[in-house]
Amino acid sequence: MTGNHSYAEKILKYYIVIPAHNEEKFIGKALASVAAQTLLPAALVVVNDASTDNTADIAAAFAGNHSWAGTLHLNDQGEGHLPGGKVIRAFYKGLEALDNSYDIIVKMDADVILPPDYFETLAMIFKNDPSVGIAGGLVYIEQRGQWVYEPVADKNHVRGPVKAYSRACFEKMGGLRAAIGWDTADTLLARYYGFKVQTTDRLIIRHLRPTGKAYTKKARLLQGQAMYTLRYGLAITLIASLKTAWRLKQWQTFLYNVRGYFRARKNRVPFLADPDQGKFIRKYRWRGMLKKTGISYGDT
Repeated sequence: MTGNHSYAEKILKYYIVIPAHNEEKFIGKALASVAAQTLLPAALVVVNDASTDNTADIAAAFAGNHSWAGTLHLNDQGEGHLPGGKVIRAFYKGLEALDNSYDIIVKMDADVILPPDYFETLAMIFKNDPSVGIAGGLVYIEQRGQWVYEPVADKNHVRGPVKAYSRACFEKMGGLRAAIGWDTADTLLARYYGFKVQTTDRLIIRHLRPTGKAYTKKARLLQGQAMYTLRYGLAITLIASLKTAWRLKQWQTFLYNVRGYFRARKNRVPFLADPDQGKFIRKYRWRGMLKKTGISYGDT
C-alpha cells in the first residue's frame, strides 16, 4: 500500500499511520488536512480499531478518492479507549501494511487538523539536520473561541497526536513501546541514542478533542505506572506529578499518579527502559528540572 509523489522524493518520503476508534466527528477534517498538504504523503493508512460509528465509511470514502491512502479494520474491542498499548498495537498493524522504503514515519491521531505546510516543513527539518530523530509542531485546543496552547507538556516535547520519526531514529530505538508512556519513552530513548527532538512554533496543530477528555480513572492511574516503567524513581515521580496537577489544576491527578506508581512497583510491571537507559532518563529529568531553578546537574 504505497504510492509515489515526485516532489516527496525530492525532499523526503513519508508514510502516515492513523489509528482510529469512533472518530466520525473528527476524522474527515483530519484527513482533509492531509490531502491539503503542500507535500503529500507517499502512503497513508487508517487503522479502524473496532469503531462502532461511521469512522470506517469516512476513511474508506477518502481512500477511494486518494491513490496513496488505504484502510485496515481491527475487530478486537480489547481495552476500550485507553492511552498507550492499544493505540500503538493498531499503529503497528498499519505499519505492517506498508513497505520499509520511507524516510519518515508518522503516527497521527484522527482528531487533529494540520496546517497545509506541516509535512513539507518537517521534511526540510529532517533533511537539513540528519541528527533530528523526532519532529513536530505545537498542539493547540479551542477555548472560548480562541485557539490556545494545550498545556499538557513543555513546548520542547513533540506530542502524541502527531509524531514524525526519521527512519534511523525509529529503528535505533526499537520502534514504539506498546504501553502507556510510549510518547515519553520514545522522546527519552531518541535522546539516549543521540538524536535531537525538535519542535517548531510555526506549525500549529489544532486538536479537536482535548487530551484525556475521554480517559477514565483507570487511564489516569496508568500515568503513574508509566513513570515507574520509565525508571523515574519516586522523587522524580512526585515532582513530575505535582507539576502536572498544578498545570492542569486537577489535584486528583497527583494522587492517581502516585497510586499508579506504587501499584506498578508492587505488581512488578515490566520496565520500558533498561538500567542504563533508566540512568540516562533520571539524569536527563533532574538536569531539566534543576535547569529551571538555575542549578546545574552533572555533565551536559
